[in-house]
Amino acid sequence: MSDTTPEDPNAPSDIAPVGLEEEMRRSYLDYAMSVIVSRALPDARDGLKPVHRRILFAMHEAGNAADRPHRKSARVVGDVMGKYHPHGDAAIYDAMVRMAQPFSMRVPLIDGQGNFGSMDGDPPAAMRYTEVRLARSAAALLAGIEEDTVDFVPNYDESAEEPRVLPAAFPNLLVNGAGGIAVGMATNIPTHNPGEVIDATLKLIEEPATSLEELMRIIPGPDFPTGGLILGRSGIRSAFETGRGSIPLRARAGIEEMRGGRSMIVVTEIPYQVNKATLIEKIAELVRAKAIEGISDLRDESDRDGLRIVVELKKDATPEVVLNQLYRFTQLQTSFGVNFVALDEGKPRQMGLKDALLAFIKFREEVITRRSRHRLDKARDRGHTLIGLAVAVANIDEVIALIRAAPDANAARAALMARDWPAADIGPLLALVDDHRNVLTEAGTVRLTEDQAKGILELRLQRLTGLEREKINAELSEVGATIKDLLEILASRPRRLELMSQELLAVRATIATPRMTEIVDGVADQDDESLIEPGTMVVTLTRDGYVKRTALDVFRAQNRGGRGRTGAGRREDDIVVRSFVAHTHQWVLFFTSRGMAFREKIWQLPEGGATGRGRSLRQVLQLQQDETVTAVLPLPQDEALWENLQLFFATAQGNVRRNKLSDFRNVRAAGLIAMKLEDGDSLIGVATCREGDDVLLSTRQGRCIRFRADAENVRLFAGRDSFGVRGIRLQPDDSVISLAILNHVEFTTAEREAYLKAAAQKRRQLGEEISDGGTNGDSAADETAVRLEEGEEMVEAITLAPERFTELEAAEQFVLVVTEKGFGKRTSAYDYRIRGRGGVGFDQLDFGENFRTGREVAAAFLVRPGDHLMLVTTGGQLIRTRADEVRLLRRRRQGVRIMRLDDGERVTSCFPVVDDEEPAQAGESGAAAETGAIGMTEPDANA
Repeated sequence: MSDTTPEDPNAPSDIAPVGLEEEMRRSYLDYAMSVIVSRALPDARDGLKPVHRRILFAMHEAGNAADRPHRKSARVVGDVMGKYHPHGDAAIYDAMVRMAQPFSMRVPLIDGQGNFGSMDGDPPAAMRYTEVRLARSAAALLAGIEEDTVDFVPNYDESAEEPRVLPAAFPNLLVNGAGGIAVGMATNIPTHNPGEVIDATLKLIEEPATSLEELMRIIPGPDFPTGGLILGRSGIRSAFETGRGSIPLRARAGIEEMRGGRSMIVVTEIPYQVNKATLIEKIAELVRAKAIEGISDLRDESDRDGLRIVVELKKDATPEVVLNQLYRFTQLQTSFGVNFVALDEGKPRQMGLKDALLAFIKFREEVITRRSRHRLDKARDRGHTLIGLAVAVANIDEVIALIRAAPDANAARAALMARDWPAADIGPLLALVDDHRNVLTEAGTVRLTEDQAKGILELRLQRLTGLEREKINAELSEVGATIKDLLEILASRPRRLELMSQELLAVRATIATPRMTEIVDGVADQDDESLIEPGTMVVTLTRDGYVKRTALDVFRAQNRGGRGRTGAGRREDDIVVRSFVAHTHQWVLFFTSRGMAFREKIWQLPEGGATGRGRSLRQVLQLQQDETVTAVLPLPQDEALWENLQLFFATAQGNVRRNKLSDFRNVRAAGLIAMKLEDGDSLIGVATCREGDDVLLSTRQGRCIRFRADAENVRLFAGRDSFGVRGIRLQPDDSVISLAILNHVEFTTAEREAYLKAAAQKRRQLGEEISDGGTNGDSAADETAVRLEEGEEMVEAITLAPERFTELEAAEQFVLVVTEKGFGKRTSAYDYRIRGRGGVGFDQLDFGENFRTGREVAAAFLVRPGDHLMLVTTGGQLIRTRADEVRLLRRRRQGVRIMRLDDGERVTSCFPVVDDEEPAQAGESGAAAETGAIGMTEPDANA
């Protein structure tokens, strides 16, 4: 379409053709600016929009002040609508109601009487029922408005005038904030503490170069009338610096104990602008939908004393978790999006904290200047009149005679003006007070003006008394001092700033209140972990690469020899190959066939039931096409322990390596190189250890070796891409299946054998079973027999001192060995002699001549008194039993049956279960460190 239209020769002469595009552009811009300036955006000087300004001015004009009785809201609305704001009574009343709500305004500007709404979103009563008057804080905004401090403009019908802006004795824009949506822009300014804002203004007046950091030490952040918490300071810093930012807000809630061991969450403050009734409804909906569990009752106990929302919890619920869920899924935690846009010199501007304060200071200085000029004019007018009276009183006889001789008042006034009168004592004041009207001659005389002559003629006789003459002179001196002070104010900017500071301090004493919103440092954005109920999980991995976590409570304990229960659901011939127990909030490292390391939290793993298959690891970790997970390691929850811990790696081909755990603190989502592997090799175990601990490697064919993890045997590697060193020399077709970390205990061979005999004797006296009951034909006494290994000499029997026996007993650990046929035994770790690294090792158990217990070892790991065991089979069966039910035997003995298996079924994984509220943390001890290295067996290719 063309921008111009051809002229019509028949068109009227007062109609001009206009292009549609140009007209739309011009009209839209005019409309947009009208909305921006006249409706939606506050002025940076007084912090008010036109409707709020008109309400306050109309109430001031009507004398509806803070020290006067309340008046009907309808009357105020009528005055505003009739004189200044012809946009409907609803808009005016809504704006007035908000200025009276203490939960909307940090410093309410209107004192309301009646129902002005509530935090539940209840509407206010009709305007005919409520009453209002100006609050004392509003008086500070209006003070000096009659003294020509601001410009006035005609109202909408030019029948009256209204102020373009209010004088504003404090930075109302920051104190009470604002919100509005204009055309193409919007504003959302939070409220701030009035005392802090005034203090920051005073600081900026004193030191204009004050930095934002210094201002933020005075104003740490917004202060909302509903209280609550602000999480962190990054959002505040962004908002104060650029005018834009997101400030996370959280309700103030506490956990209180109830009868019967139950708890309840009590909310006493909610985020700004959150509807309380809607919030409670949302919580109820989430409870009904079972999105939040653990809540038994919900009620609102708010009253005139304050807000109180009570959430009663079930007995087994964790209060912290439920509270975090409420923060995540409800408006108990929200964000206030700061968009600090205001009108500065009539134009919209994005402002920061310092910009807003400087704009106020500049405006306030202008107000003081204009007010001082106005007061100077008033003072000089009064001084001019007083000079005439002083002249008349000083020359009263001549004045009376002149007036009596005049035929009328006009003649008398002319006679008074025509004569030169002696200035007497007022000469010094004349130049200061009235130099712009009277002329003082060299002879010390002055000629009266018309106004002064009129004042003399209107002089009452009582003013001629001596006392009244003194009052005139005193008032004249006072006016002179006032004029002198005003002239100093106008001539000196420091003087104006000093006066501004004094007035701000006076307002501060009236409106300052303690901070209501607390700023909580060091609180990061809430993550999903805080929503997870803490607990102990069984993590299961299958041969085909499926992983899941299942609550430990699902698996009930059974007696030794039971049939177990169905565990992981299988797909075709998939089997469980490794499992471990960990806390929901622990980190777990996954090590793969390529020697890569990945890290996840336990709660981030997919959850499944006892019969569930889980989810593919490829959906959890960024694995390559042919890459599989070969080892897993739960890490200590307390990351402070990581600095003193080391990682010990063991591969199927018998290589070992030692690194700092801190080398794996930062693991990328794409993984981190953990260890360089030879062709055909794979990681079978990774455990945490400390310098000088002992390492126990166990093989599938029942061999084992124990050596120290120190600089002499396995140095601490600096890099992560090395092959390591040889840990055990393997026989053909053998492979390492288990890695365990043992405490190092110094003793002689004689002491060891003496202790083992004494300990066996003590257990027999206590009625414990220490033999295999005939499994291999040995008697109980045979358990204490000394069996010599290759290269070992017979030692002479000794007797341990009681103190030494107690010392060794306290440090004793036990190794549990489980075979593929479900047989197993416990053995004292003292029965595993320390050898040098890289040897062929020694036998870990006796399979027997007929291999009834199996031909291969399924798992070997440390157990502690009270531990439970979990066995997993190729058929997907699981059994949980007590480790103490597995008999304690010497190292080269056969085991006892732990689990009955079907034909062709075999044990693929076995791991300990710590039956405490808090599971053992990997790295806390030798036994605990082993927790992360168990269940690393690989199934046969034919399984």
